[in-house]
Amino acid sequence: MNNDFNRFTEGGQSAQNETTGRERTQYTYGGYQGYTPPQRPKKEKRSLRPAAVIAICTALSLCVAVAGGFGGAYLSSRISDSGGSSGGTVLYRTVALKDEDGNDITKTLSVGEIAKTAKDSVVEITTEGVTTGDFMMQYVSEGAGSGVILSEDGYIVTNHHVISDATSISVRTTDGNSYKATLVGTDEKTDLAVIKIDASGLTPALMGDFESCQVGDTVVAIGNPLGQLGGTVTDGIISALDREITIDGNIMTLIQTNTAINPGNSGGGLFNSSGQLIGIVNAKSAGEDVEGLGFAIPIDIAQSVIEDLIEHGYVTGRIETGIEVIEISDFQTAMYYRVNTAGLYVYSVENDSTAAKAGFKPGDLIISVDGTKVETQEEYDKILESHAVGDTIEVVVSRRDEEHKLSLELTEYSPVSGSMLSA
Repeated sequence: MNNDFNRFTEGGQSAQNETTGRERTQYTYGGYQGYTPPQRPKKEKRSLRPAAVIAICTALSLCVAVAGGFGGAYLSSRISDSGGSSGGTVLYRTVALKDEDGNDITKTLSVGEIAKTAKDSVVEITTEGVTTGDFMMQYVSEGAGSGVILSEDGYIVTNHHVISDATSISVRTTDGNSYKATLVGTDEKTDLAVIKIDASGLTPALMGDFESCQVGDTVVAIGNPLGQLGGTVTDGIISALDREITIDGNIMTLIQTNTAINPGNSGGGLFNSSGQLIGIVNAKSAGEDVEGLGFAIPIDIAQSVIEDLIEHGYVTGRIETGIEVIEISDFQTAMYYRVNTAGLYVYSVENDSTAAKAGFKPGDLIISVDGTKVETQEEYDKILESHAVGDTIEVVVSRRDEEHKLSLELTEYSPVSGSMLSA
């Protein structure tokens, strides 16, 4: 599981590309960076020197156990704004009041009033998952995080990393009741997930409007720090809007706040001075001489993802290339993969995909995409994000010291993927 209490204080690393000489600082949830030997391109633990690093805020402990299965069902329901609904799930968005001149009328609450308004919409989440350690020993890892109630009938939003690889998810509401939860859908790219409990009459959060937020606005975070202190309230201000941060290779646009964020707060709510939900807490900066750097996913970004997860179980309109890439940026990783050039490589190609039909092969070194030179995962992702499903892009790859120009049609991502040919 990707729960990070024990690695919460690990630092970040500023790596210099040996080919270009450019310095790139990678921010990670728990200080993880790099790659394992080439069975699969999963990331390994590395010792990183202290620096500003984005850290996931969840708690965990380990004990020996036997692996179990998890059948997270994909559920489907309609979503609408506040008002009537024909039996569908309702996300409650506050309707702004206007004065005679058409200006918004807002009510500023005290921190205590905000807490009273919002606390019942935040839940404690505990998870169990099975990992395999040395000598094939299996362990049950117990994690903890937070979640925010979306609807009276039990839909809850949290972070992807809170429930990642979970075999069991439990939810505890502020009235002390505990429920088993099922996974509705999850999205690693935005670090969001939706789970469902069998309950009724819950208190959903009122959705706020991130567009109306300003730097310096008062905000309150409510969550479950350390996995033991559910309902904890901390306050602060919005330190920055639209802060672009790279976390584990994913470029995210986040709210920055000085509100105290700790392990276990992940998935909890960030509320404005009217008690409305404006963000889902997902990370903080940890390291020597670092204080007051917390981050949250803006609700205006989160809501469209939440709607797709509830309706479809995954995010629609997302591009699928049919290839899996890895970035080689240091000598050690190059040795793992037996290559002598830094850059971005094709690790695997999905059978019967447009990439396979275009002629991509595992081990191809990507030289350029749409005429732009590419050396890093971040550069590659930015180009893809400028395209839509159905577009065709031109990719130049190097294979056995020969360059090949390939045309790749971009298809829509589906959670059901084919088998992969690996390097």
